[in-house]
Order: sequence, then structure tokens, then C-alpha cells
Amino acid sequence: MTTRSTEHATFAIERTYDAAPERVFAAWADRAAKARWFGGPDDGNTEYELDFRVGGRELNRGGPPEGPVYTYEAVYRDIARTSRIVYTYENVHGRRPHLGVGDVRGARGRGRRHTADLHGGTVSSSTGSTLRAQRGRGYGSLLDALGAVLRGEAPVGW
Repeated sequence: MTTRSTEHATFAIERTYDAAPERVFAAWADRAAKARWFGGPDDGNTEYELDFRVGGRELNRGGPPEGPVYTYEAVYRDIARTSRIVYTYENVHGRRPHLGVGDVRGARGRGRRHTADLHGGTVSSSTGSTLRAQRGRGYGSLLDALGAVLRGEAPVGW
């Protein structure tokens, strides 16, 4: 029998973008824009949906043909145009679920500081505290990809 444990972590990731708050917000709100930095590679094996409104759902599912399937599903709980996005989400990669709350905030004006607070837990069959490092690397790379898109570049690694 596999021993399973639960890990919890809270952390904040900050990035500064040389873009107006409206552009950064649009990169979250518009399906085509968000798919460029969040949707993953266009390998024909990805299902992506975005209904960006309070109560709306986001789904990103895919993976290599040989597996495993990765599924990200979120529900938007609060949206304040250009300043705040709150959502709950579930990540499932193989058999290891991760549940969390995301709170994304931004300052007004150019040089906008973009802060993402994540609160989450994961069920794991491994031991040791790895959630903060794994989620931090993953979410940090997404925010870096957002920055590349805002600069008109292709996200690295896609």
C-alpha cells in the first residue's frame, strides 16, 4: 500500500512588466492571448477553454501521446478589471492532484508590478516538502512566458 501525504504552501511571485495594466489584464482575459503564454505548445494534443468572468471556467488538458495526461481546471471567483483576479484551481498530473487559490494583483501605471499569491496543497506519495519549489518554478515560468508575450517575443520553451 502506498503511503500518501498532504503538503501545504503559500508563496508570492512578483514580476514587473513594461506594459500598461490594460495589456497585462488582456493577456489573462483574452483566450487567444492567454493561450500564447499559458496554453502550452501547439502540438495538437491540447484542449484549451477560457470563460473569463466571475463563475467562468478555464480548462487546459493535454500531454504527450504516451501520457500522462495533465489537466488544469480553474474557476474565476473575483475579477476587478486591471487590478485583481482571484481563482480556485486544480492541477492533476498523473495521479498527483494539486488544489489551490490564486490571487493575482497589479499596480497602476507603467512598470507594473504583477504579484501572484498562491495558496495550495497537494496529495503526494513522495516524502519531503517539494510543493513550494515545484509550484514556484512552474508558476514563475508562466509569468516569465507572459512577460515574453508582452514584449512581442515567443515564450521560451513552448
